[in-house]
Amino acid sequence: MVAGNHNNAKGFFENLRIRELDRKYLRDIGYDAKGQNPIPESTQNLNIPSGRRSKVIDYICQDGYTSGPWFFKVAKGPLVWPVWHYAFPNAKWIIVRRRSVDIVNSCLRTGFMNGYSDFDGWMGWVNTYEKRFVEMIQSGLNVKQVWPERMIKGDYEQLYEVIDWLGLKWKQKEVIEFLDPKLWKTKVKEGLNV
Repeated sequence: MVAGNHNNAKGFFENLRIRELDRKYLRDIGYDAKGQNPIPESTQNLNIPSGRRSKVIDYICQDGYTSGPWFFKVAKGPLVWPVWHYAFPNAKWIIVRRRSVDIVNSCLRTGFMNGYSDFDGWMGWVNTYEKRFVEMIQSGLNVKQVWPERMIKGDYEQLYEVIDWLGLKWKQKEVIEFLDPKLWKTKVKEGLNV
């Protein structure tokens, strides 16, 4: 599966050129480009920009894509999901979930997450994203939700289901070798055997 060569090297796994499409779109409609504060109150009546699909396809082809499955991470996607759905109506969406309080605490510790300065502000932001997830599902998007917290405890069932749903081959050894180092710190914090 191809993600492109313009990925953020700092570990966020975002294609920087694709990420900029949402940043520019949010700026153009009068909201925070980082998707923090302010954010669109609703996804109703969003203007659909022309050419999004062709730009994304051009970007991944410039990165070497020729055929087969491809993906990209869209962190601000839930804020503007109708724009993405219009461009890619047959897309499969994976919503990566986390406990709300854990997200808020992470935002409070992360320097570039500066849209709010207190717990309540960030909790309202998280609640907005959660409402968008519900909208996406109720609108009939092809969605799977994954809770990585389960993987920390060695439960890879949701990940296996997503890989099967995507039509990919489950390679347990490679998956665990990729994930375990990334989950080690959390496993230690949770007091699990590592």
